[in-house]
Amino acid sequence: MKHHDTIEELLKAPEGEHYEFKEAKNKYEFTEVLKYCCALANCGGGKFVLGISDKRPRKVVGSAAFDQPERTKQGLIEKLRVRVDFQIYEQDKKRVLVFEIASRPIGLPVQVDGIAWWRKGDSLIQMPSEEMQRIFYESDHDFSSDICSGATINDLDKNAIDVFRNKWAVKSGNKRIKNLSIEQVMTDCGAMINNELTYAALIMFGTSTALRRFLPQSEIIFEYRSTNNAGAAQQRNEFRIGFFACYDKIWDLVNLRNDKQHYQDGLFVLDVPTFNENVVREALLNAVSHRNYRMSGSVFVRQYRDRLVVESPGGLPPGVTVNNILEIQSPRNRLLAEILALSGLVERAGQGMNLIYESCVKEAKSLPDFKGTDNFFVKVTFNGIILNKKLLLILNKIGEEQLENFITEDFLLINSLFYDQKIPKQILELKNIKTNIKKLIDIGIVESTGRNKYLLARGLYEATGKSGVHTRIVGLDKETNKELLVKHIKSNGKKGTPFKELQQVLPSHSRKQVQILLSELKDEKRIKLEGKTNGAKWLLV
Repeated sequence: MKHHDTIEELLKAPEGEHYEFKEAKNKYEFTEVLKYCCALANCGGGKFVLGISDKRPRKVVGSAAFDQPERTKQGLIEKLRVRVDFQIYEQDKKRVLVFEIASRPIGLPVQVDGIAWWRKGDSLIQMPSEEMQRIFYESDHDFSSDICSGATINDLDKNAIDVFRNKWAVKSGNKRIKNLSIEQVMTDCGAMINNELTYAALIMFGTSTALRRFLPQSEIIFEYRSTNNAGAAQQRNEFRIGFFACYDKIWDLVNLRNDKQHYQDGLFVLDVPTFNENVVREALLNAVSHRNYRMSGSVFVRQYRDRLVVESPGGLPPGVTVNNILEIQSPRNRLLAEILALSGLVERAGQGMNLIYESCVKEAKSLPDFKGTDNFFVKVTFNGIILNKKLLLILNKIGEEQLENFITEDFLLINSLFYDQKIPKQILELKNIKTNIKKLIDIGIVESTGRNKYLLARGLYEATGKSGVHTRIVGLDKETNKELLVKHIKSNGKKGTPFKELQQVLPSHSRKQVQILLSELKDEKRIKLEGKTNGAKWLLV
């Protein structure tokens, strides 16, 4: 499929898996656009055309729908998590709007509110379970979708299923789910295939007896330790039962010893819990959905007074490293991830780690520490103590409304600048980071001091009483810098000063910045250049 079509090509294009036409003369519901674009993505990508009739012979009728297509594009990207672009055409003063939808990721169906939409003729339907299974098998083999021979519906915990069914009904807005039989619920969510249970069914809903028999390594162990000393924990709870039966219980155990850190600066008052509920829950979801169930070993949640350590067997999923963990999405157990997405516990497989990083920055805590992670085990430490309360003041100065529009890279950039005044290489190499930095500069949160050199805006330093730090980092003003150059040239007298030496006077400036200052001094007839190329030297006039 071509990236762009002409109006004539659109009129001749076959409506099918890759094209959808709607007249939408005045308006069109965004929710319906979402469904059709979801189906297009699941069928390999395509184009959603507004303003052209769908019946042949097609005609350009014009559409006034979505007068801010950029905003609509962003809404589609946020919901579908695939690349979206748009084109606007005009014929005889009639507007045609085309949204171009990229194909779904390998091994993952695209979903809208827990439903993977699919095309069947001219109709939209929920993706057939066999098609979903085929997608799951596109990349690495998904153990969670394998059939567990010998397991029956009696091996499932009804309470765990009820928790899931209620969450699914709320997430999808479909109250009828609450009245479905257990067999139908298991079939519809993909946990049962052709009346046989998958390992995902046991991991999510299995009874203690069934897991002990079929999958004894599917276990979560919680420990509380008041000190770092080796030996028995002060409290230990073992959960070998379906995840939906113990998910809330594990958070309740953590929250029993969850102190609050009080901070007040003038009218600004904040109570920050040592253990953020969203971070703890997301860490647990990641451990359960990404661990390797073919390896022995349990998931461990170890709580200390000031930190939480989550360990899971199997190492990071293929292709994922500590450096690219925010960019690469590679769920090891795709069926588990999809069941969790249906329940609303995760919006999309692989997005939980972004939420964790953002929460750590918002609460001025250390970023997740992966020390101890290797090819066989993932170990993540979440430190609960506020590192620097001044960062909370800066975030308060930015404002909650502004922060809601931030993406993970924005939080990481602000965090890096606050502590180090420099940006780590792995952040600079993130996709679209330059665009994100420009956006922060435009709204007055970040300032540029040179190539790949940035600092927080002066107003944010003032909020913490450190405007002097801003001045020190920015350096002296232009006229003072010019006087420094003149002073050095004067000290060398008639022998002159080469350009390389003048660069040493202003080491924080780029070559081009120094050249601009010298050019201004020359125009002011204060200095002159004698000689050419490498032998050229600057002297006083």
